[in-house]
Amino acid sequence: MNRFILADANKCIGCRTCEVACVVAHDAHGDVTEVDPINFTPRIRVIKGGNISTATLCRQCEDAPCANVCPNGAIRREGDFIHVLQDRCIGCKTCVVACPYGAMEVVTHPVVRNTGAAVNVVVEKAEANKCDLCYDKPEGPSCVSVCPTKALRCVDRNELAKMNAEKRRRAALDASASIF
Repeated sequence: MNRFILADANKCIGCRTCEVACVVAHDAHGDVTEVDPINFTPRIRVIKGGNISTATLCRQCEDAPCANVCPNGAIRREGDFIHVLQDRCIGCKTCVVACPYGAMEVVTHPVVRNTGAAVNVVVEKAEANKCDLCYDKPEGPSCVSVCPTKALRCVDRNELAKMNAEKRRRAALDASASIF
């Protein structure tokens, strides 16, 4: 089973620190001074509504719908996460439609194209953007480590099994209390 990040809406305060950490972690220079509204493309999104806020991001699905529908094979499993190979992505948005969690988006950024002439052309390239669990960071996902309320945590098969066992234990205790 793949690891994924779980968000606790009861702890989230909607501060968006996780979004900023994500952008900085995926910036080529890792420099927060270079982040502006144009290149602010986090792979995690804080959703706010009424009295609640929570983060939404890729669940690293076992049978990833986004990877299954990608016409170029640009989305693949690598180890225990689903990864977008940007050099293969054509920005078709098929993955966005297929994702059941709304965790995929297509973003654009300027690239220089060599036209073979003396002058190169700057064009917009569209590519898929999703959580990659900060796979290149030994300390793990940046969003998890910066969350001030510890609303985010990275879970794996063992952690999920513990959570399920605890839910069953609580349900059994609640059921036995109501019987007597």
